[in-house]
Amino acid sequence: MESNSNERKTSTQAEKSREVAQEVEDKVLRKRKLKGFWAVVATLIAIGVSLFHFYTSGFGLLISFEQRSLHLAMLMALAFIMYPMYSGHKNKVPVVDIFLIGLSLISTLYMFFNHHEMALRAGIPERLDLIMGGLAILLVLEATRRSIGAPLPVISLIFLIYAFVGPHLPGPLAHRGFSLRRLISHLYMTTEGIFGIPIGVSATFVFMFVLFGSVLEQSGIGNYLIKTVFSGLGHQRGGPAKAAVVTSGLMGMISGSSIANTVTTGSFTIPIMKEMGFEADVAGGVEVAASTNGQFLPPIMGAAAFIMIEFTGIPYYLIIQAALIPAVLSYVAIFGIVHIQALKTGLKGMNKEDLDPFFPTLLRGIYFLIPVIVLIYMLVVIRLTPLASAYYGIMAAIIVSLAAKLYIFGWCKKKGFSKGEVQEKDLPIDPTQESQEGLFSSLEVVKAFFKELLSAFEDGAKNMIGIASACACAGIIIGVVTLTGLGLRMSSLIITFAGGSIFLTLVFTMFASLILGLGLPTTAKYIIVATLIAPALTRLGIPVIAAHLFILYFGVLADDTPPVGLAAYAAAGVAKGDPIRTGILGFKFDLAAFILPFIFVYSPMMLMIDVSWYQLLWLIITAFIGMYAWSAGIQNFFFTRTAWWERLGLLVFAVLSTTPTLTYDLIGLAGIIAIYTLQRRKAELPFLPLFIQDRLAS
Repeated sequence: MESNSNERKTSTQAEKSREVAQEVEDKVLRKRKLKGFWAVVATLIAIGVSLFHFYTSGFGLLISFEQRSLHLAMLMALAFIMYPMYSGHKNKVPVVDIFLIGLSLISTLYMFFNHHEMALRAGIPERLDLIMGGLAILLVLEATRRSIGAPLPVISLIFLIYAFVGPHLPGPLAHRGFSLRRLISHLYMTTEGIFGIPIGVSATFVFMFVLFGSVLEQSGIGNYLIKTVFSGLGHQRGGPAKAAVVTSGLMGMISGSSIANTVTTGSFTIPIMKEMGFEADVAGGVEVAASTNGQFLPPIMGAAAFIMIEFTGIPYYLIIQAALIPAVLSYVAIFGIVHIQALKTGLKGMNKEDLDPFFPTLLRGIYFLIPVIVLIYMLVVIRLTPLASAYYGIMAAIIVSLAAKLYIFGWCKKKGFSKGEVQEKDLPIDPTQESQEGLFSSLEVVKAFFKELLSAFEDGAKNMIGIASACACAGIIIGVVTLTGLGLRMSSLIITFAGGSIFLTLVFTMFASLILGLGLPTTAKYIIVATLIAPALTRLGIPVIAAHLFILYFGVLADDTPPVGLAAYAAAGVAKGDPIRTGILGFKFDLAAFILPFIFVYSPMMLMIDVSWYQLLWLIITAFIGMYAWSAGIQNFFFTRTAWWERLGLLVFAVLSTTPTLTYDLIGLAGIIAIYTLQRRKAELPFLPLFIQDRLAS
């Protein structure tokens, strides 16, 4: 009975979480609340585009122009349906938007039906080609503005202006200038503009991994992870926040969106953190930091790893191998911050009696992990392409989820459970339908499951609107860069401006990534910065994987960097806190992720490059200690409040002990031990914790 009570309580909380998540996400992302005809149209298009990508990933892609133009056509149409031009059109689709929907379909599908003829007349575009190209460029800018905000379209407009004013610019920025005809032809009729690499990755594996995450989430993996992690960590000091860190990291790895992850997991974890005594802004800040860093976490990395394959040519298994240690260390730091926050404020954990037992909870839904295992097996062992691996991962998720639900239903029916008890087992059942025996039939379970699956396909496509629009917009920037030759000069400009200093070049790259990343999807900001700046880093001798991970880290960290950080606004909406303070706290809790990229650039051993097993073991031990010391320094508390010099010492020694150099490690560890000893004395505690003394005595 107690277990059923816990399940009922968790189910109710999960339902409320979904409602809060949808409300906050619609508010932050300015979505329309569609009803009636347009809601049906949006649903049909969304399901259609997901089915199209699912089919082509399994049975063969179309020609690149066809795949990309059809992908962009459907998602741009959805953008004009789902997102209003301004707040006055929040809940209706006005005539002007219907007109824009038509133009977006015509201008993109024109490429779908005419790309063969256009290729034959390359460099000699007809008037209709130019009209359609001009419309496509303008509509991409507007769709991007609506779905993710103004920053990226503004940057794109600056680059478009740059294409015209080149002859009037000084020094290395100057170029011969291009006509409108030449610019439109390059951006629309080649694979170096709107239909270039960014929309190419969006139309293939990025879509499939977003769909994979959506299918997993719809199958119930989110609730399973939350239940399991809370059952294992909820009773510890500050347990709800620790559980939030782990859950958000795992879900962020799958979803690839800081905002989506914040509102989905945060709508469940933030209220529990507040109940246990965390301030609203602190709870929101923890969720922001943990949700953001999920995109660094292998093996999925929010699809970033697969885009990196496209840009670097480095195999998938080497990318996730390199990304593993820094990602784990960033979570060690957040975990330590949460623990110390609970320690210094005297917060306790949840009552163990109110939590489900850990191992039964873990085993009860272990089947949820099968699709992830299938995905990793396909990628790492069989070495299939990311696209094919995502396809098989989704197939595994569908088969496993349906089989599990039918098994659970059969078990419930065999036990003679009542209607209410069956509904508590997370089965996709319509509660208004009931069979003659008082139980649901297996056919109803199957029908409801496929209804749920279609809902996942709908959500997957709608989650791709902003990503596809941003990738097409990024294609405009990259097109101008290739047309003007700016890309070849950008590396020289950065290196010259930095005086050849690796450190200054990294600092410029950090600020560029943070600024260009404000409010943009991870995919778009990584593509833009990798195109413009990565060559400058590699020319200075920085390993390719280190350069691209450096760019990815700061592009992702823009999501929790004030004042824009949209993830903080989402978390504050759930926590009912102040978005600016939530953003500042999220930034503070995530500061470890700001220093780790500098460390692994200077010391590539952290990326498992040219490192022996014993060096790696020593690196992990010292870095873990260093990250906890960093957490203590950030929180200004170890075992009691730290003096200013102790705090500064903890931060410095933390960095030294995290740097994979033996001399620095020894200095860092010695400093941390000294401050540890002083803090234990100041708090009137023995040198060793009591549980260690008891172990040694026994």
